[in-house]
Amino acid sequence: MRPLTYLACTLLVMALAFWAYRENYRTQASLGEMKQIQREIAGLREDLGVLRAEWAYLNRPERLRELVDLNFDRLQLIPREAGQVMGLGHIDYPKPPAPPPVEPEPGADAAPVE
Repeated sequence: MRPLTYLACTLLVMALAFWAYRENYRTQASLGEMKQIQREIAGLREDLGVLRAEWAYLNRPERLRELVDLNFDRLQLIPREAGQVMGLGHIDYPKPPAPPPVEPEPGADAAPVE
């Protein structure tokens, strides 16, 4: 009976070692994937910073003022005043189109059979 117990314990230890080996490699693969995703996030954040800087550069007030002056004849943009702003409740939005009328199906006039 004792050799059978030793054999069972040995097989159990081998199975646990195999499981630990597989878990170690899966963990290493997950960590590598996580590092790759973090590198991608860092690159995207850097790109976002560049895009924000470009947006700030293109939206400089003096540059926009020059563009308005150059294109005044075509765009006719004028400075906004406080009285020009109103709430959304004052805007008359067009009504949505009415749904098409539903035609009755042939034979729908008959009373349902119970």
